[in-house]
Amino acid sequence: MEFHSLSSLPPSTPDSAQVSRRQFVKTVGVALASSPILGSTNLLSAGQTAKNPASAPEPLVKKLHESFSPAQKSKVCFEWDHKDKHGLLRQHIRANWNITEPIVNSDFFSKDQKEMIEAIFFGHFDASWHKKIRKQLQDDQGGYGEDQSIAIFGTPGTDQFQFVMTGRHTTVRCDGDSAEHLAFGGPIFYGHAANGFNEKHNHPGNVFWEQALKANHVYKILDGKQRKTALIPQAPKETKIKFRKSADQIRGLQISDMTKDQKQEMQKVLSSLIQPFRTSDQAEVRKCIKTQGGLDQCRIAFYQSGDIGNDQVWDNWRLEGPAFVWHYRGAPHVHVWVNISDDPGTQIIAT
Repeated sequence: MEFHSLSSLPPSTPDSAQVSRRQFVKTVGVALASSPILGSTNLLSAGQTAKNPASAPEPLVKKLHESFSPAQKSKVCFEWDHKDKHGLLRQHIRANWNITEPIVNSDFFSKDQKEMIEAIFFGHFDASWHKKIRKQLQDDQGGYGEDQSIAIFGTPGTDQFQFVMTGRHTTVRCDGDSAEHLAFGGPIFYGHAANGFNEKHNHPGNVFWEQALKANHVYKILDGKQRKTALIPQAPKETKIKFRKSADQIRGLQISDMTKDQKQEMQKVLSSLIQPFRTSDQAEVRKCIKTQGGLDQCRIAFYQSGDIGNDQVWDNWRLEGPAFVWHYRGAPHVHVWVNISDDPGTQIIAT
């Protein structure tokens, strides 16, 4: 799953301007990406000023859903609890997959629908990351929409719906808080193979490598005893991101055992991990962690396996708590698996 690059969009349009539908969707896309509010049902129609924008991707999902023909709905729309061979389809997660057959940039969707899908997709991300996301998509898929597909579950505008968009190195969701307890609406995935399948030392051009450098800085400031606890020979299988039955099963260094300065650096790691995403999702992640007792209840583990260049800058690492998994696999290229809830009993992920 991977992402693609974005051009600069105008921050607003004059009240009197007659904006085209594409201008409208682009403007909404910028507003969606930076809004701290989730679940507003106020839709922005063409001709309105961006000073009163829709506040999240969710309203555009409703508009998109309403625009579908019966034939389109039969291919990309499902009941809320639709299951396939993997289980609950809206909670499925893989590194490289298409949730439905129609590709976003195909003739299956109209021009207007494609523009709405693009705005919804980039609405999942903070505007400061749009250019990086477009680079990731260009490197991994040949550009935005070239290998991505969508699905809508339930009925947008009600209290049970979810939009899912997938592709190589890409699974994102928005649901207006329909999926109770879960951050991001459920498990998400992001990744990047910037320079081929086997990336080199320091991952040149990889837009997500900076996250690993933040984590490795924490390792560098650990003392010998802490490093011994944090460093584990073999990484677990990257797809194993269900919550543990017991916190005692989580390996690595407990954040509560760190010094004040080390804990501050761990907060920077968390900030780096959630930085690409919209403000509301960032806030929801922090809320889930707080409900679990904060970062103190999490552990960080670094894995000796997959050390590209044998330089002890650990490419594979994992931050994990009772209902929190952020698994970063950097070898042979970056794969990141995320599963977060405010309740360890939430186990609906389908991998």
